[in-house]
Amino acid sequence: MTTKLEDKHAGNGDLVGEGQPYLGEKYQANGKPVANGRGEISVKQEANGKCGVPRKSLNMYSWQEIQKHNQKADQWLVINRKVYDVTGWANKHPGGSRILNHYAGEDATDVFRAMHLDLDIVKLYLKPLLIGELAPEEPSQERHKSSQLVEDFRELRRTLEAMNMFKANPMFFFLHFSQILILETLAWLIVWHFGSGWPVTIFISFLLTISQVQCFLLQHDLGHISIFPKSKWSRLMQKFMMSHLKGLSTCWWNHRHFQHHVKTNIYPKDPDINTGPLFVNGYLKPAQNGKKKISYISYEKQHLCFYMVGLFLLMPVYANLMSMEMMYLQKSWGEFAWVSSFYIHYFIMFGPFYGIFGTILLIFLVKFLESPWVAYVTQMSHVPMRISKEENRDWLSAQVLATCNVEQSFFNDWFTGHLNFQIEHHLFPTMPCHNYHKVAPLVRSLCAKHGLQYVNKPLLKAFGDITRDLKKSATLWMDAYYET
Repeated sequence: MTTKLEDKHAGNGDLVGEGQPYLGEKYQANGKPVANGRGEISVKQEANGKCGVPRKSLNMYSWQEIQKHNQKADQWLVINRKVYDVTGWANKHPGGSRILNHYAGEDATDVFRAMHLDLDIVKLYLKPLLIGELAPEEPSQERHKSSQLVEDFRELRRTLEAMNMFKANPMFFFLHFSQILILETLAWLIVWHFGSGWPVTIFISFLLTISQVQCFLLQHDLGHISIFPKSKWSRLMQKFMMSHLKGLSTCWWNHRHFQHHVKTNIYPKDPDINTGPLFVNGYLKPAQNGKKKISYISYEKQHLCFYMVGLFLLMPVYANLMSMEMMYLQKSWGEFAWVSSFYIHYFIMFGPFYGIFGTILLIFLVKFLESPWVAYVTQMSHVPMRISKEENRDWLSAQVLATCNVEQSFFNDWFTGHLNFQIEHHLFPTMPCHNYHKVAPLVRSLCAKHGLQYVNKPLLKAFGDITRDLKKSATLWMDAYYET
């Protein structure tokens, strides 16, 4: 159903919908949003009729019509009841075209708010994409979603914004950054003073491993623009952390990580659960591969493959190869320069003691040691949770069902970079990580109100649940494979 109605007032053509104060709208007296303080019109001019603002005519759409536009060549989405055609702009989207395609034909209000920091800038990009709005008789979200749950979650976000939970503590992140530089500098000073013997090399490898993992965790915060008030500062600092200090492409990381966030554990939209031939996880892929007699490896032993291959080769092999592949395919020469600077600075620091070949070995030893740490932190909160095909759930339910927390302690917070609060992180990606523990009780209460299980477990149990889940998936594969 598509109809056309005349706007009753000029403000009806705003970019992301009216009556949504938590989106940070700034309105003039006539109800129109102000973008970056421009376009100011005096109330007196309005009263005298001198502005001549034309009335806009917006198409009215039903959810049934919107849901038809869910293909790569035809992508519509809804944000605060406004309908946008993002087909032609998808390839220009800073977060990648796939994110928009993943939400084509759906309500994207909450994911839009969750993933963006500077809304004034984003709304300028949205304006030319506006094609209409939901018909008055249509609900604000798809009919199968609970309107009360959705509204309760949005009220929670408004509450957290009023509590300044999205404001970063500069000293916290300065100390985090300082520990990275201190550990790397300390490693160099030890080699310079004590020489490059095996005991010293092993010791500094552990120092550098801690530095590298903490660098990875800090760049993750920067990628979510949760530290600086301006996204461009975060992007620049992320390049320094991820590319210069770790030797990996930020574009590669952001491209896959943002998809993971918007469609967590949704197969095949979440790249983190597309494990190729090495593993079958969840309950869909094992059954499908089993019925098709697909057996790249002996999947009944895939938990051993995780220990022997997945844990130790994630960073030195997989991450490096995928990073280089993306830089090559996209011809990202600027990224190549940033990544090259990582190797250059390592050769300058440790080359005089180990030589070129020895420094390369040191680099890969450190990556080999950091790999299990990164693998456990990134996998323990999702692998044991629900993995499914697209179900188009509301934002709160989708994230809580696919994510679990690990109990809080000083060590757990430091070890995981506060990603032991993975539920809160997924609900509010732009929130500074030091505030997760403050908002966790409110999130837990909301989950209890709506019958959602809020999973919180000990660290070692979270580690063990990865392999236990891989064993369960292997059993599903074997049942389907040997079924006559």
